[in-house]
Order: sequence, then C-alpha cells, then structure tokens
Amino acid sequence: MCLLLTRQLLLVVCRMFKRHKSLASERRRELISSRATRSILKDDLRNFHFLSQFIISAGPLKSTSAVKHSKTTHFEIEILDAQTKKQICIVDKVTQKSTIHDVKQKFHKACPQWYPSRVGLQLERGGPFLKDNLTIQSVAASSIVTLYFTDLGQQVSWTTYSDSGIHLGYCMYINTYASFYWLLRSQVFLAEYTGPLLIYLLFYLRIPYIYNMKESSRRLCHPVVHLACFCHCIHYIRYLLETLFVHKVSSGHTSLKNLLTSCAFYWGFTSWIAYYINHPRYTPPSFGYRQVAVSAINFLICEAGNHFINVVLAHPNHTGNNACFPSPNYNPFTWMFFLVSCPNYTYEIGSWISFTIMTQTLPVGIFTLLMSIQMSLWAKKKHKIYLKKFNSYMHRKSAMIPFILQILYHLSHQGSPNITHEDKVCC
Repeated sequence: MCLLLTRQLLLVVCRMFKRHKSLASERRRELISSRATRSILKDDLRNFHFLSQFIISAGPLKSTSAVKHSKTTHFEIEILDAQTKKQICIVDKVTQKSTIHDVKQKFHKACPQWYPSRVGLQLERGGPFLKDNLTIQSVAASSIVTLYFTDLGQQVSWTTYSDSGIHLGYCMYINTYASFYWLLRSQVFLAEYTGPLLIYLLFYLRIPYIYNMKESSRRLCHPVVHLACFCHCIHYIRYLLETLFVHKVSSGHTSLKNLLTSCAFYWGFTSWIAYYINHPRYTPPSFGYRQVAVSAINFLICEAGNHFINVVLAHPNHTGNNACFPSPNYNPFTWMFFLVSCPNYTYEIGSWISFTIMTQTLPVGIFTLLMSIQMSLWAKKKHKIYLKKFNSYMHRKSAMIPFILQILYHLSHQGSPNITHEDKVCC
C-alpha cells in the first residue's frame, strides 16, 4: 500500500513539475514576444520620425505637371478660280491660328507666279476680299474651306519696293527708262505728288520748248502767277511730307493699273493747269488784287486745316480697346468735326475752290469739279461706316459739306410721319 501511495505521489509531483515547466516556457515566450513587439514599435516610431523630418526639411512636394494632349484642328483650304470655278490647288495642314496671309504664302509656294500681294481671296464669288489679318477659324464653317482666287494684277508697294522679288533701285543707274520704271514701282503716292510738283515748276520757268521765247521775254508775269506757283507747291509739298510722316495706309499694296491711272490724272491736269496759268497771255482775275488776296488767305487756311485733320486721323482717341470717332480738340481747325464726318475732304475742296477763284482759269475749275465728285463719293462711303460704328457721334452730321445735306434730308422727309432717331441721322 505504501508503495502504491508513494508511486502515485511521484506521478502527481512529476505532472505538476511538467505543468510548471510548460507554464514557465510559455511565460518566457510571451515575455520575449512582448519585448520584440516593443522593440519593433520603437523602431517603427524612429523610422516614422526620421521620415517626417526628412519630408519637412525637403519642403513641399511638387505635383508633377500633367501632360496636356491638345488636339490641334487642321483645315484644308480648297482654292478655286473665281471666273471658271476650276480648282487651282489645295492648301492643307492649316491651323486655327493661321491667317489669310499665311494661306497666301502657302499658295505662293504652290503657284510661284502669283506672289501674296497679288492674290485676292473671297468666300463667295463677287464678295469682298478677305483681309490678311483674318484667322481661318473665323471664316471656316467646317474643316474644308473653299476660297475663290482673283488675280489682282501687278502690285506695287505704297512706300517701299514691290514684293515681286526684284530690287529695282539699281535700275536708276542703267538708263532713263529704267529709272522712270523704278519711280513708278517704288513709291505710289510719292510718284503721284512729285510729278505735279515738278511739272508745274517746268511750266513756271517757261522753258523754250513750251512757250515762245520772244513772247515770254516781252510779257512780265502778273503777281498772281507767282502766288499761284507758291500755293501749288505748298499743296503738294504738304502731300509729300504727310505721306512720309503722317498718313497710315491700310493696305500695303495697290495695283499697277491704279497707279498709272492716278499718275495720268494728276500729271495730265497739272500740265493743263500750269500751261494756262503760266502762259505769257494769261489774264489776271476780274476783281484784281482783292480777289487774289482773299482767295489766297482762304487757300492757306484750308491747307492748314487739312493738315491738322490728317494729324488727328493718324492719332485717333481710344477708350479701352475700342477706337472712338475722332473728336475735336483745342485746335480750332479740328472743330469742323462738329459739322462733318470727313473734314479733310471739306478742307481739300475748299483749297481747290480758293485756287480756282484766285487764278480764274477753266482747267482749275474742271479739276476742282472732278475732285469734288470723287471726294464726295469717298466721304459718303466713310460716313456710312461711321454710322455703323459710331451712331451716337454722328447725330446731325453730314459727310463732307456742312448743313447742306441736313437741309436736303429734312426737306425730303418733311411731313412724313413716324420719323425715328435713325431716320434723322443723315447718311
């Protein structure tokens, strides 16, 4: 019995010892794992701290710029002949920001016989020519644009050489014909106004090839002849100086046909006028010196007014980005803007009327009449443009002649009912 009891006790003690050993090993494991986790946590905290300090020292993070994939629309320009409607060429790969001038440049590369200033492009046959600064996007209704081509003819520059690719300055040194050709092609307005100035002086000097020398030597020149030469020279010298330093030409070129027509008109009439005024048998005005003096003073006033108006037109007033109608300033010559929309034409006609009365010759009167008709047409066109843009500025203004057109317009609409404000504005 004792042995059995002792054996059972030993078994119980052994079991208790194993349990205690297993519990101790588990406790050791738990302690080791808890220490490991604590060390791992400490390491993670240290790493996070170092990372945050590194980011702070590096500064704010810069976001990478996203790559923009912009789709550029290209147009295809089909150019047709305005007369035959036949296709001349196709200009492709034209961007939205490309202008009509860029299209003309590409057209010139495809067809070298037509340089850009000679090319006239239209959206419709018989329509207005498109300006060079217009963008393709503003005139295009689809990706395929059809334009009609018109040959504007041989072109010359207003104040510089023609862009036909030939520099003609050296031709002056070859022969007389080449120098004359260079004069015509190089400068349009200068050719128009230099010719009358020189032609009149040739007649004023009474060279032997024009008048009879015996008759010229016998008769003395009347003072009005010298005064007429002085006024004529002032007129065209003012033209030349304003062309060089004041005027701003809208288009860079004009056709050779227009140049020859203008030169023939100015040069021909100047020869006719100068021949009569400087002729040895020229008779002075009917009312003598009083008529000459009053006309000469009025001529100089109109010339001064024309000059100051051209200066104002060359430097218009602006409000923001929109140009306003030219307004008068402290200069009394600019007060004509209160009455007419084109006072430069008013002063121009006043100058020639004064010159006609001063010289009292038929050629000057015919020239003044033709110039009045032409300038009235120009003034009417400009007046219509001003009415569309600056309607509030055009109330009770005429195109060129003060008061006359308003009176005629009022008489023609007298008694008519329902006259609006737009009807009262003369056009």
